[in-house]
Amino acid sequence: MARGHSLFGVAASLISEPFCITKKARLSQEVSVRKDLIYPEGSWVALITPFDEEGAVDIPGFKRLVDFQKANGTSGLLLMGSTGEPTSLTQDERRQIIDEMTPYCQGKLPVFHGATCGSTAQTIDLARYAQEKGADGIMLVVPPYVAPPQGAVYGFLKSVCQSVDISVAVYNNPARVIVNIDPPTIIRLLGECPNLVADKEAVPNLAQLASVMEGTGGRIRLLCCDAPNYALPIPTLGMGGHGTANVTGNVAPREMAELSRPWRSWSDVVKGREAYFKYLPLMGASYSATNPVAIKAMVKLMGLPSGDPRPPLPRIEGDRLKLLKEVIRRFGLREEYGESLKGFACPNCNEEEAIESSGRNGGSTQDTFASEVCGLEKKT
Repeated sequence: MARGHSLFGVAASLISEPFCITKKARLSQEVSVRKDLIYPEGSWVALITPFDEEGAVDIPGFKRLVDFQKANGTSGLLLMGSTGEPTSLTQDERRQIIDEMTPYCQGKLPVFHGATCGSTAQTIDLARYAQEKGADGIMLVVPPYVAPPQGAVYGFLKSVCQSVDISVAVYNNPARVIVNIDPPTIIRLLGECPNLVADKEAVPNLAQLASVMEGTGGRIRLLCCDAPNYALPIPTLGMGGHGTANVTGNVAPREMAELSRPWRSWSDVVKGREAYFKYLPLMGASYSATNPVAIKAMVKLMGLPSGDPRPPLPRIEGDRLKLLKEVIRRFGLREEYGESLKGFACPNCNEEEAIESSGRNGGSTQDTFASEVCGLEKKT
């Protein structure tokens, strides 16, 4: 059978265009880009919010986490998303993070701040504050617990989008907020808000991804989460999506950067698929407990600033913690990132725990994890 009539040939022809979309959609995408806005692409890491031993926001630790991401291929950062525990932060703490981290990230990595609060007025106030302090953008979810109808969802998103001039990304996460952001809402919103630059989908519904991609004509960036039970990266990238807004990059930034590259060629398809299945156990570990419980434990096991989740979220202990430790050991993450981890303070020690970058030696620090070195598993 001739290649042009084979299933492989048909599949290859479908992905021959950059971004795997039609020329018309690609041109629309290129024309719509505004130079004053940030359009997320690649691996955007939803960063944890580190806390110190007293439970306060650890700004020096936050800055170390940014440096770690900058050194290891991350494209951008999402602060105070669901991984950043925004519901456990006071308004003063959220403003503190904007105050301290926005200027620190400038010239390093673009940063979007999660701005959703319990009401539209509060959200607009925080969004404007982020813009005033020089943030690259904000990310919006539907306010949790309220369960507004779809028309009210549109009204909320439109009001906040139009209150600022910086980039706005919407985050569709109905598992957390009860309400889905339907594709017509996103498409309608794009017509009213030229600063809408991205849609992050955390919905196991491929028809929704396709509807958003087709309806927006490539004029916004389509991102997905890395939750393994949704398995969205491959179909998202295959439909012309632009990357992931991920949790696992907190401990494996290079791996997630590799997995999150947009598909512009057949080689990208092959490499992206291989990366996804290779790193699937890492993603599984990151989501093995309510986010961010597992990933904060993994960050701590890496020797990076983390702290425990704030109550009512618990910390991981016992066998579940050992499982996370084994995943980190299996992928050799402490060895891989040894140079980047040098000089980081272990969050469970009073003294700095230097992380060696060389190979393991029997009984050496390299062959242990933070839980073993600091007695994390012994805490009650």
